[in-house]
Amino acid sequence: MANNPWIKITTPLPGPKARAVLAQDRKYVSPSYSRPYPLVADRAAGIVVTDVDGNTFLDFAAGIAVCSTGHCHPQIVKVIQEQAARLIHLSGTDFYYPQLSTLAQKLAEIAPGQGDKKVYFGNSGTEAVEAALKLARYATGRKKFIAFYGAFHGRTLGALSLTASKPVQRRGFGPLLDGITHVPYPYCYRCAEKPLQGGCDPRCVRVIEDQLFRTILSPDEVAAIVFEPIQGEGGYIVPPAEFFEELKRLSRQHAILLIADEVQSGMGRTGKMFAVEHFGIEPDIIAIAKGIASGLPLGAIVARAELMSWPPGSHASTFGGNPISCAAALETIRLLEDGLMQNAAETGEHLLRSLQAMMSRCAAIGDVRGRGLMIGIELVKDRATKEKAGDWRDLAVQRCFERGLLILGCGENSLRLMPPLIVSRTQADAALEILEEVLTAIPGT
Repeated sequence: MANNPWIKITTPLPGPKARAVLAQDRKYVSPSYSRPYPLVADRAAGIVVTDVDGNTFLDFAAGIAVCSTGHCHPQIVKVIQEQAARLIHLSGTDFYYPQLSTLAQKLAEIAPGQGDKKVYFGNSGTEAVEAALKLARYATGRKKFIAFYGAFHGRTLGALSLTASKPVQRRGFGPLLDGITHVPYPYCYRCAEKPLQGGCDPRCVRVIEDQLFRTILSPDEVAAIVFEPIQGEGGYIVPPAEFFEELKRLSRQHAILLIADEVQSGMGRTGKMFAVEHFGIEPDIIAIAKGIASGLPLGAIVARAELMSWPPGSHASTFGGNPISCAAALETIRLLEDGLMQNAAETGEHLLRSLQAMMSRCAAIGDVRGRGLMIGIELVKDRATKEKAGDWRDLAVQRCFERGLLILGCGENSLRLMPPLIVSRTQADAALEILEEVLTAIPGT
């Protein structure tokens, strides 16, 4: 810690100024937010967050994978300031401005898949998913959807109906959207059959054809299969290539659309612009948000042009595609293409290798997985039984905070590393040192 230039903890956590904010927050702010530890931020730059008491932290959470270019990147700040002085809002629902159409063209060009594409803009990931659901229904004339257990697609009622991550997220909000069926997601670390097979037989996809379509769901009723290329909230779970091969086959055979939720995995985080590019799949609709605008609110769907045939007035957003957010997104994409995406691939590979080596020294680590800078660390109490260590995970998140490292959990018992894509190898090593110190000291290991 003494040689770490990014971390400086000089007060108890939370400090006196932070405690005052926490008291104010408890009195006036909705209790529905889930805060894992009492970080009260004052400012941030690059990969360092400074709290209201002057303590500094190394940020491996990035505002839940939002601050893709780091905090307050000077080029992002510059284009925000310039755009704010020129045009703040007009509403793309009613009028035109070049930032919106220019960003739409860029997203259409970088999204995977052949042929023309069109783009719809909203403000968030959940809005992007809602738009994808509506478009799929409109374009196909079908009403039903298939989603996966462990999925997180958002908290508005349609997106929440797809979400199957934690009971608390759905409890008390029913009835939800009708016509959504969930099936298992390929979770190789916990697949009982995988050790018995030479390769992967993705029965979690075949259950759709072998059971659902034979018993309760006709394929010609299904508008789309909605999936995360890498599950985020569900545990940073990376499916095998065979999963995507089966998805492609199934969707083509039954004329079912594929909706890829790239809200967390997209925009360079995995070392490619979109995570689906690792697996050779071309979705019909892609939902994008989080890292697209370096911290400004923006969501989008990119769809095949022939699908996006809905008429004027059928779907819109007052603030979606705001000029400032569009300007930030265009600069974000430029920075990603100019080296940050490559850094995500290279530094992410270094982190993965280092964490896999750490497993020999930390018995609490059951599995390490990920792509680029989207890395999951699953904690177990026994590697043989794979007993989930959710309490140890929560303890690890808290102890990392106390040592100046900001991380978050995911799934029932996993840690997730999602630093800004500017993270250096030296900063990665500093985070690894803290993680190893924390994980080797976990009770029972």
